[in-house]
Amino acid sequence: MAKESAIIGIDEWLTTPPGRYLVAWEQAQLDRLVSNIFGYHAVQLGWPAVQGLRCNRMRHRWLVNDGPLNAGLAASAPAPVDGAAIWPPGPLPLSVMSDYETLPFPSASLDLVVLPHTLELAGDAHQTLREVERVLMPEGRVVVIGFNPASLWGAYQASADVAGRLGWGSGPVSSGTELIGWRRLRDWLRLLGLEFESGRFGCYRPPFATERWLERCAWFDDAGSRWWPVLGSAYVLVAVKRVRAMRLMGPAWRKKTQGATVPAAVARHHHEP
Repeated sequence: MAKESAIIGIDEWLTTPPGRYLVAWEQAQLDRLVSNIFGYHAVQLGWPAVQGLRCNRMRHRWLVNDGPLNAGLAASAPAPVDGAAIWPPGPLPLSVMSDYETLPFPSASLDLVVLPHTLELAGDAHQTLREVERVLMPEGRVVVIGFNPASLWGAYQASADVAGRLGWGSGPVSSGTELIGWRRLRDWLRLLGLEFESGRFGCYRPPFATERWLERCAWFDDAGSRWWPVLGSAYVLVAVKRVRAMRLMGPAWRKKTQGATVPAAVARHHHEP
């Protein structure tokens, strides 16, 4: 089940200036990445705050959640920064309700799985990744979004008292919650046979509680991506399921053609009379 104690009013926090700033960046990354991933079946696990599959063109797409969604969230959400709807109008989509550790999909049946902060919300991040590897087809892709512990937001998560004195707003993750770092996640993926393909960091501004201070720090994004790229507060990572090629040995349908028989030369001896 979800880590209820690790999330402090996540739905309400997403409507704050830092929450909207985070969602806008993550939505832009997902729109860019999933639009070029092809196949037939795609799944997003949890966190409907971002529409991870809205720009994907696969025919079958599902949202899996491990608990009831807040149906009133869409109505209370302010207009997003990029002008696109964070939540679609009407009831929030829910195709499947299931624990992330036991996904209701056959093995090797999905072409794409999107995990927007799913590993941080899941009860067992290791088992969730194992399930993702199980349901992915060979050459299938997984897109992971997570918080970077080595960042300004990670520092806030480690010490809420210091963050309060700096004028930062409340965050979605409670103090003491262990975040999954970039290197650690890549190690987990490699052990499961999921090969790193691409990734990037973002959200370099401090999580100020007001829109005014967030806008004043807009230059952090350009400077951060250029001078300290690995210190972004969030990251997105794409990995591919690699399966070693197998060589099928079939029966020899045709026997080797025997070479034509060459007549042996016979030496003849001529006797003189």
